[in-house]
Amino acid sequence: MTEQYDAVIIGGGIAGSGLGTVLARSGKSVLILEKSTAFEDVVRGEWIAPWGVVEAKRTGLYDVLRGANDYHIPRHTEYGDGLDPAAGESRAVQLAMLPGIPGPLSVGHPQACQALFDAAVAAGATGVRGVTDVAVEPGAAPCVRYSAGGAAHEAAARLVVGADGRGSVVRRQAGIELHQEKTHHYFAGMLVDGADGWPIDTETMGTEGDVQFFVFPQAPGRLRLYLSFGLDQKSRFAGSDKERKFLEAFRLSTVPNSESIANARIAGPCHAIPNHSTWTDTPVAPGVVLLGDAAGYNDPIIGQGLAITMRDIRVVSELLLGPGEWDQALFAPYVEERRERMRRLRMAAAMDSVVHAEFGPEATARKLRIITQAAGDPTLGMARAATMIGPEMLPPEVFSEEAFAKVVNA
Repeated sequence: MTEQYDAVIIGGGIAGSGLGTVLARSGKSVLILEKSTAFEDVVRGEWIAPWGVVEAKRTGLYDVLRGANDYHIPRHTEYGDGLDPAAGESRAVQLAMLPGIPGPLSVGHPQACQALFDAAVAAGATGVRGVTDVAVEPGAAPCVRYSAGGAAHEAAARLVVGADGRGSVVRRQAGIELHQEKTHHYFAGMLVDGADGWPIDTETMGTEGDVQFFVFPQAPGRLRLYLSFGLDQKSRFAGSDKERKFLEAFRLSTVPNSESIANARIAGPCHAIPNHSTWTDTPVAPGVVLLGDAAGYNDPIIGQGLAITMRDIRVVSELLLGPGEWDQALFAPYVEERRERMRRLRMAAAMDSVVHAEFGPEATARKLRIITQAAGDPTLGMARAATMIGPEMLPPEVFSEEAFAKVVNA
């Protein structure tokens, strides 16, 4: 027997359950298919930039996410090689940059996924866990075949949504090409508890020695940590003691209170991924639309993944709840806006990697020159502001090859 839905969403994480919640709340029949039986810590997606929080509010998902963790980070301080800690603190950036948004929202990824999945089901969506063998048949009348509970199923829909992450099955089966830039670093992360000496009101980022470090508070003593490091150190955080090695790397001489991090309790796995961006020029096919990481993801070095997903949910849901037919042409505004959005964020990430993820005396000297020159030339590295206020808020020349060359040659 073939089940009938308005939308079948493959992937019940933040992107899929977020869109499913919005559609179900508006009376659409929605089926969400999720392969996992429990959401696990996959060491990504726990910091929502202020522009992403705006998008979450516009879709009505903000309160759901706050149910997972209601904490906004108010302040950013940069530490690292060549920087006096006191001077860095004097230049601390207040992160309430957008009206009504007190700063980035810091959430736990598994908790946010579960909260959104539960919200979608509560709104009337059908959620199925433990799904395997997904086969998508695109076209004017798309359908999905899958296995769950030891049985085979088939669901027909007006639209199939691919929200199944970086290795998207839907993307491959729909024949949508994924482009990838060259990997430039590795990016590892881990969750810790008991870092009681770290101020909860402060996130930080910087470069010391051969690592770029990030610290994002989620609650008193609870921090999400990341390290970016060179391609020649692929196995740096590998082996049975990788979590302890990761913590030891946070004994940073340039960062006040870093001992509280290095002595914290391990609260999750340590996992490393390559640093690069991917994108799809056209994240749609007949009867199919992609969103979130399935449609291409930004280099994690600037932490835009969840903000990108929130924007995807908002734009796609507004189109689906509008007066147009649910055909491929409906998504033309989404395709155009996302293409330029991802281009700008790729450029912002490339600039940031040059400034903050290159190591050694020459790289430190360049970083200090950029900090000094930016005081007299605000356009130098201005793309970084896009990570907070949104890439569309700055003129296109900020994301040009000329702007990139200006940073590289500073």
